[in-house]
Amino acid sequence: MAYYGGSGNGLIVSFGEMLIDFVPTVSGVSLADAPGFLKAPGGAPANVAIAVARLGGNAAFIGKLGDDEFGRMLAGILKENGVSTDGVTFDGGARTALAFVTLRADGEREFMFYRNPSADMLLAPHELNFHLIRSAKVFHYGSISLIVEPCRSAHLKAMEVAKDGGALLSYDPNLRLPLWPSAEEAREQILSIWEKADVIKVSDEELQFLTQSNIVDDESAMSLWHHNLKLLLVTLGDKGCRYYTKNFKGAVDTYQVKTVDTTGAGDSFVGAILCKIVDDQFIIEEEGRLKEVVRYACACGALSTTKKGAIPALPTHSQVLALLNAPKRPRRSFSFRSWFSFV
Repeated sequence: MAYYGGSGNGLIVSFGEMLIDFVPTVSGVSLADAPGFLKAPGGAPANVAIAVARLGGNAAFIGKLGDDEFGRMLAGILKENGVSTDGVTFDGGARTALAFVTLRADGEREFMFYRNPSADMLLAPHELNFHLIRSAKVFHYGSISLIVEPCRSAHLKAMEVAKDGGALLSYDPNLRLPLWPSAEEAREQILSIWEKADVIKVSDEELQFLTQSNIVDDESAMSLWHHNLKLLLVTLGDKGCRYYTKNFKGAVDTYQVKTVDTTGAGDSFVGAILCKIVDDQFIIEEEGRLKEVVRYACACGALSTTKKGAIPALPTHSQVLALLNAPKRPRRSFSFRSWFSFV
């Protein structure tokens, strides 16, 4: 039986989708006018797992890929980055999900998905690696896997097993409205598991969507608080991040970088948070320590915008320290939003 402890670091298991993003070779053009595309691995839960591993953490990914060249490539990328693939299964009848992307001149994206259905949608409860899930100290997930069966049932079962095993549950909804039947269905299903999570991260736009308000402030954020929640994080694009716990709240600014592509910035941020709290959850209860962790995560998010694609730009611990220790400069805009991957 596999051992998932490794180097004294608690295991962070990330559940959900992994896919191929096709990004135009030039910015500011439509999909039809793009002269070519670069293929890039993506999918928010997979990005989080690799972000954790890049920072020296212990990570595993659970999900289903097509038994095709892209699926095998993605599994190989997980392994190359030090992420356990013991929870990865392959489907011989469905392809790996694809997303074609329009990368605008400002670094934001519009997207077109190919999932009719894709393999990630077909993961069934009986295919889950329960030993791996029970080994997790943190179990992280999004909402894309709630859209259709059987993956929805697999998602709910995995959460149940992880919670029973004592894991901290981490939730980043990663709203992707084009994948849902309707906005109402998206809101209902995202909130259907809200009170199970111990840690939740949302963007400012997700906050507005879930609260059905155009206001982003402490009051609107705290309207999403529930009695089981330990930490709520709201990323604010170029305004940084706000954090909320049962006993205190605060804010952290972002860092100056030359932004190339914002894909995966939020996933890098989440990976950093989880990597820092997995073995010391008391950090959440101490504002000084938590604020330093959030600063670290904001630096990770910023660095991940400096290259095209999510995974190539995910930083190492030494790169983050270099940014944190650099002379302070005027704040430059970047966004945690990543619009085309299930990221």
